[in-house]
Amino acid sequence: MDFSIPLFFTILCFSSVLLLTIIRTTRRRRLRLPPGNLGLPFVGETLQLISAYKTENPEPFIDERVKRFGTLFTTHVFGEPTVFSVDPETNRFILQNEGKLFDCDYPGSIANLLGKHSLLLMKGSLHKRMHSLTMSFANSTIIKDHLLVDIDRLVRLNLESWADSVLLMEEAKKITFELTVKQLMSFDPGEWTENLRKEYVLVIEGFFTVPLRLLSSTYRRAIQARTKVAEALILVVRQRRKEREAGEQKNDMLEALLAGDGNFSDEQIVDFLLALLVAGYETTPTIMTLAVKFLTENPLALAQLKEEHDRIREKKSKSKALEWTDYKSMPFTQCVVNETLRVANIISGVFRRAMTDVQIKGYTIPKGWKVFASFRAVHLNQDYFKDARTFNPWRWQSNSGAVSHNVFTPFGGGPRLCPGYELGRVELSVFLHHLVTRYSWVPAEKDKLVFFPTTRTQKRYPINLQRRPICIGCQKLLNVSLFTDGDTPSLIVRSVAKVNLSFNL
Repeated sequence: MDFSIPLFFTILCFSSVLLLTIIRTTRRRRLRLPPGNLGLPFVGETLQLISAYKTENPEPFIDERVKRFGTLFTTHVFGEPTVFSVDPETNRFILQNEGKLFDCDYPGSIANLLGKHSLLLMKGSLHKRMHSLTMSFANSTIIKDHLLVDIDRLVRLNLESWADSVLLMEEAKKITFELTVKQLMSFDPGEWTENLRKEYVLVIEGFFTVPLRLLSSTYRRAIQARTKVAEALILVVRQRRKEREAGEQKNDMLEALLAGDGNFSDEQIVDFLLALLVAGYETTPTIMTLAVKFLTENPLALAQLKEEHDRIREKKSKSKALEWTDYKSMPFTQCVVNETLRVANIISGVFRRAMTDVQIKGYTIPKGWKVFASFRAVHLNQDYFKDARTFNPWRWQSNSGAVSHNVFTPFGGGPRLCPGYELGRVELSVFLHHLVTRYSWVPAEKDKLVFFPTTRTQKRYPINLQRRPICIGCQKLLNVSLFTDGDTPSLIVRSVAKVNLSFNL
């Protein structure tokens, strides 16, 4: 048998790959790349990245490399050379040049599970149009006139059903999922929404897996759950099309998609809705949970928060819903929200891919390379925030928590600014109001933060609850208030006898 032809093609293929590698390596050497280390062949520094984030330090991988190489450095993770940015100006440059110099880029597992028509994967004019549509359903006017009443009602409904002990993360996810389903499709909580939520849990578990069914049982289950979710949503879309033909209309996102001039197919609408449900299910519940955790560990901040919300509740009956004026009278709550976003960093950063050779800070990022703009590393940088790794909501009272908009970017920026950023703040504020005015709590067991693949508590933050007694005259008998003397918050207790006791904490 003549092996010369197969051998020739084998040698030719090997030589071509070797030549291409040499050309690329030679070109990279001519470019002035950001300093760094590409690590081992193929693997790069991926194992160091994963092992580092299993510690209790939120940024060990980046911290170590910033000390060695500076705020812009080269590494090799998840199979690709990647430039990490811990510089606010560079991060802004990357975000603002979406679609011009950089393109969005996500792991194959996430892309497959969300669907090609999801907002996350849209590009160009279609993304711009759909992003604007999404923001129009989550701006302050819509929240004030339409959404706030549902947010308040569903939060109260869920909190009233709580037992003496709960896993706070799970309860928060239930609340936000029901809110998102209501806002997108006008469904109230019930068996259908709960069954849909259970399938979503399986979908999200597949986000950070190898996107091959044969190699990953988690990914396989996620794909199966995704199919079930899509089938359920398609039935809803088809039913709503029939209702529109009969003259019925609703004021929600699905109605806007059906009525728009895009002539979207059922598949396109399902992908779009599915991705928005994921966004509502994962991020806001984590912020809710971590806000409670941070407040529990800072009794002074919790006391001031309770005082603010007790004042609001004093003016209303127990069953009366919060109004927009109530939300606007929560200044310290907004400090807590900002500080939770800064410390928690649910979105640690974003990956983008260079569409061409990009010049930044005297360095070149080669075409095709990935970049990672790290928000968390900036938020936890001592150069921008005093005692950056300490939860201190008072830093925001003087509006000096950040030196510029480039520094505080919990919702990203540029064309892909999170469209639900204002809605998330309102949901968290309403949740904290009803939680602190109804309950006192203590952790059921010690729980710690983990940072890979996302920020969360290891045990879903179990707490033991006790209903707060309703005492209308309590404020007259005992008034607890706080003030800030320089950087030191203090607690003042005023009794009927006008005796003031001050404690520096």
